Amino acid sequence: MSATEIAITTATLAAQAAADKLGTDIVAFDVSEQLAITDIFLVVSASNERQVGAVVDGIEEQLLKHKLKPVRREGDRENRWVLLDYLDVVVHVQHTDERALYSLERLWKDCPRIELGVHEGREAPPAAEQSDEDAVGA
Repeated sequence: MSATEIAITTATLAAQAAADKLGTDIVAFDVSEQLAITDIFLVVSASNERQVGAVVDGIEEQLLKHKLKPVRREGDRENRWVLLDYLDVVVHVQHTDERALYSLERLWKDCPRIELGVHEGREAPPAAEQSDEDAVGA
């Protein structure tokens, strides 16, 4: 048995919402063969605690538009690793340090990855570095 279309759609919506909030290294694993409790693990990285919170909020807002609420939310006090449980999909939003330490990809490497077609890269523009001459308009 593989992940359902509903689970894939939910994971895709969550992944795009994460990317829109600058989540990175977004991967989805079809864990339906290994676990009876869920179909997909979605893993997202964020560079700091504030960013973890923003990604989590973005995912929840997007999925709420589709009448999906997590049945469980854990880890939001520290914002180092937040888990959102949507039954068919479990979303892990991890600080990059936790992502490296716990290496969920290594734990689930035998599970098929799911291509979600999400486009990352809405990166913040680099800080404009102007010289005094440029600022004056020379």
